[in-house]
Amino acid sequence: MYSISLLIVFAPITATAQSDEKIKEAIIAQSLASYPGNCPCPYNTDRAGRRCGKRSAYSKLGGDTPVCFPSDVTLAMIEAYKRNR
Repeated sequence: MYSISLLIVFAPITATAQSDEKIKEAIIAQSLASYPGNCPCPYNTDRAGRRCGKRSAYSKLGGDTPVCFPSDVTLAMIEAYKRNR
C-alpha cells in the first residue's frame, strides 16, 4: 500500500517533467526554424558542412539570440507556449 501511494504522488510530477521537456524541444525547433541564416547554434553546420561553433549567432554578442539548448528555455517561455496551444 505504501509503495502504491508513492507512485500516485510522483506519477504526475514525472508526466509534467516529460511534457516540459517536449515543450523545450518544440521551442528550440521553432527558434531554429525562424532563424534566417545557416549558423544559429554552435552545433549547427554551415553550407560547407563545417561546425558553426563560435561563428554561430548564439556565440556572438549583439545580434540574434536563438534558443539552442534546453537550459536556454525559461519557465516563462514554457508557460507562454502552453497558453498559446
